[in-house]
Amino acid sequence: MAGEPDEIVIRVRGLVTRFGAQTVHDGLDLDVRRGEVIGIVGGSGSGKSVLLRSIIGLRRPEEGDIEVLGRDVLNIDTAEAHELEQRWGVLFQDGALFSSLTVMQNIEVPLREHCPMPEPLMDEIAACKIALVGLPEPTADKFPSQLSGGMRKRAGLARALSLDPEILFLDEPTAGLDPIAAAEFDRLIADLKASLGLTVFLVTHDLDTLFAICDRVAVLVDKTIRVGSLAEQLADDHPWIRAYFHGPRGRAAHPDGGR
Repeated sequence: MAGEPDEIVIRVRGLVTRFGAQTVHDGLDLDVRRGEVIGIVGGSGSGKSVLLRSIIGLRRPEEGDIEVLGRDVLNIDTAEAHELEQRWGVLFQDGALFSSLTVMQNIEVPLREHCPMPEPLMDEIAACKIALVGLPEPTADKFPSQLSGGMRKRAGLARALSLDPEILFLDEPTAGLDPIAAAEFDRLIADLKASLGLTVFLVTHDLDTLFAICDRVAVLVDKTIRVGSLAEQLADDHPWIRAYFHGPRGRAAHPDGGR
């Protein structure tokens, strides 16, 4: 769907998240623009995945407002939520594939739920998504246990794309992949973003991914968030941000060696 280049498709205001006595987010604000790839990073326990789950309605925050594509995620009825879910796709860290279903059947799950259609057409769409993510055609009839980690990620991505979403949520998509497979997955995301006009909300710890495909980076520190370009994050003097971007791994990931 076309939109203004600076259109805000995700707006978070005053987000407060607690687990018992522990406050994870305290007054967090975030805007995500249409068509960008935004990387979400932060230390262990900073609430990266919790933020993603809150935005897609899987966890209700203690306070705050969340809008996605102009809809108030926290105050919509079931029918509106069902409609909104068709406009985003989600790839969880482990792929979250149903082990008892083939790859094709996994991809067809959202189609069956949201827009039932004749089986041949459903199979055709699933086959197109399998090809779109770079999996060989015979993968369609395999079960998740028969796939490598990288292939499972791609199968999960194909399912996330089954309804032609506007926004793609990725939770640690390269976790557990070797460097070659991780780099190939990054290139796939960049290609899909360019060809499909996707907005990508990417939770990651992978510095290579940030430098390879992210337009902006949002760093969760001190129970809130700092958002900016990579250049701005590299110049930030916050101790955690400096340690993250200028440590050995950060220097290795940086195109010019961190200089």
